[in-house]
Amino acid sequence: MQLARVTGTLVASTKVPGLTGVKLLIIQPLDRQQRPNGAPVVAADAVHMAGPGELVYFVAAREAAQALEESFVPDDHAIVGIVDEVGTLPGVEDGV
Repeated sequence: MQLARVTGTLVASTKVPGLTGVKLLIIQPLDRQQRPNGAPVVAADAVHMAGPGELVYFVAAREAAQALEESFVPDDHAIVGIVDEVGTLPGVEDGV
C-alpha cells in the first residue's frame, strides 16, 4: 500500500460493465514525507467515500482489481482506505 493525495475526479464517457458505478479519482502518489512521488494516476474508489484533497492509501496491480466488488476488471489502481492521521514512531529514522 502507498499513500496518495486525491487531486481530482475523472469522468468516463464509457466504462466496462464491471466498473459501472465506480468513482474514478486522480491521485498523486506520495513519499513518507508526503511529497509527490512520481506521476499522478487514476484509481478506482473502492471505499466509495474518498474525495478531492483527502489523504488515502491505495494498492496497484491485481490487488487493485480484487479491492472492487467485481474483481475481474481492467483496473490498475484502487483506493482502499482514507488516512485520518500520519505520525512518526519514536526511534524510527526517516526513510527506513
